[in-house]
Parts: sequence; structure tokens; C-alpha cells
Amino acid sequence: MNELKDPRKTFGEAVIEAAEKNPNVIVLSADSSSGSGLGAFPSLFPERHFEFGIMEQGVIGFASGLATTGKIPVFAAIAPFVTARPFEMFRNDLGYMNQNVKVVGRCAGLTYDQLGSTHHSIDDIAIIRTIPGVTVINPGDPVTIKKAVHAMIDHVGPCYMKIGNFKMPVLYPEDVNFSLGKGIVIKDGHDVALIGTGTVLSKAVTAAGLLEELGISVRLIDIHTIKPLDRELILSAARETGKIVTVEEHFTAGGLGSAVAELCSQEHPVKMKMIGIGDRYASNGPYEELLRKYGLQPDQITETVIKFLNNK
Repeated sequence: MNELKDPRKTFGEAVIEAAEKNPNVIVLSADSSSGSGLGAFPSLFPERHFEFGIMEQGVIGFASGLATTGKIPVFAAIAPFVTARPFEMFRNDLGYMNQNVKVVGRCAGLTYDQLGSTHHSIDDIAIIRTIPGVTVINPGDPVTIKKAVHAMIDHVGPCYMKIGNFKMPVLYPEDVNFSLGKGIVIKDGHDVALIGTGTVLSKAVTAAGLLEELGISVRLIDIHTIKPLDRELILSAARETGKIVTVEEHFTAGGLGSAVAELCSQEHPVKMKMIGIGDRYASNGPYEELLRKYGLQPDQITETVIKFLNNK
């Protein structure tokens, strides 16, 4: 877990690879191509790149129209501006019409750290997963970001994928098996299931190692697809460990933890702890310090899991 890669650059490279294979892939920008890692796309495919300026609501509608002609629009911009700002258009133009559009929120979570609550995207999973038929993807390392891009472009139907801003550790080999809707068991164990997603997956990985050093057997799971959930994998973890802890850079309301709790409460009730951001607007400041403020650093995750296992 030593090599670090830029998630936006990785995303852009994957979109270019997909466009080279599929002439129907088109990129839409709301004054955001270079910031989304797609700076090279206009020169490579000038007839397949459309710049709209800062009008995300309109871009969603235009993307829906393009999809009706058989094109595969990829619209990437700052995460809250492609989810919260154009939510009605996302719901009606993409969800209700079941259009084959791929929306990507970059600098998601708290990774637009210094710009504060207006630029944080810690509610995007909560709002987008309420839209019927939309696949919600939150990959946690550069390898799975690239695989997720190709998978969502191959998938027919609307998708939302979120990626961070800062360089992130490579967690997987290039040949890791990746399928939408299927989680990855990183480490097997029986005392507790630690389920991570997205930008803080690496923090959960480190925490799992710390817990193992303390003699706690951890089943570490990467749920990179929030919708549809890997029901079988989560329910088996609930049955076989009896305790689940979720870790996410998102509000605890409506995110991964909520999705897992909704499933387990109906199929196999299990004791749970959700690690994320509570009912407050997040602060601004250096990214790693923000993660510590909200209990998302590995040592804090470790401490929370231990207290949970000890019923504290």
C-alpha cells in the first residue's frame, strides 16, 4: 500500500481508453474537464467533447438527449454540483427516463477540504440512491477506479460514480476481480466485519491491520457499489461475524451504513456501528485533519471497533 496515484488522472485515463474502444463515448463538461482529469480528451476526440460552462442542470438534460440517440455521455464535475444542484434533472431526465448516462462526481467527500460545506459532497450517496434504477459506485483505490469506469460504460443504464481529489494508495493488483454490485473480501475473519468504501477504504485497511495485531479477527470488505448492494456478501458477514462496522466519508444518515442496516434489519438483524459524519455541516481545513475531526483515521477506527466489540 505504498504507491500513490491521482484518482482524477486515473479516471481520465480510463475514460480515454473507453473512448478509444467505443465511438459512442462522449464527454460533457461544465467548465470542469481539466479538473476532472480529462484535459487530454478534447484534443484526442474534439468532436466528442462538449463544453457547456457552469450550468450543470442543463448538462444533465443535454446528456439525457444524447443518450436517446445511442451515445454514452460521461459527465464529470465537482461532486455536489452534479448531484445536489441538479437533483431534479438527475431524478427526472436520467432516472425516470432510464437514460444511459454516466455522471461522475470528483473531489467527493471532504476532499475539497479547504472550500468547506458548499463544496463537500457527503450527502450524494444518500440522495442519488433514492432514484430508482441508478447504479451508485464508490471505488476505493486507483485500480478499481479504472475498472469501475469500464464497467459503468459497459453497463446499460444511469450511473453515478464518486472519486476523491488527493492521491490515494493502490490497494489491489491489476488483475483483481471487479464487478458492479459485487463487493471484495480483502481479508477474512470472524470477530467483526469491517466494511469500507471509497476514499477512506485505505483507512479501514490500515485499521484492520492494527486490529489483527491486537488479536481481533477482522473480515475486511470493500463495498465499492452502494447500489445495488452485494446482498449475499453482506448477509453472510452478518450471519458469520454477528457484528458489522461501516466506514465512509459521508453522513452516517443515508450512506453505506444506512444501506447495510436497511438490508440487515429485514433479512438478518445484526449489531452495527456506523463510522462517518454526524448530523452537522462539516468543517473546512487540511484533509487529513478533517478525517481526524470526524473519527476516520485508522487509529480512531481501531478504537471505535474495540469499544463496539466491548459493548461500550
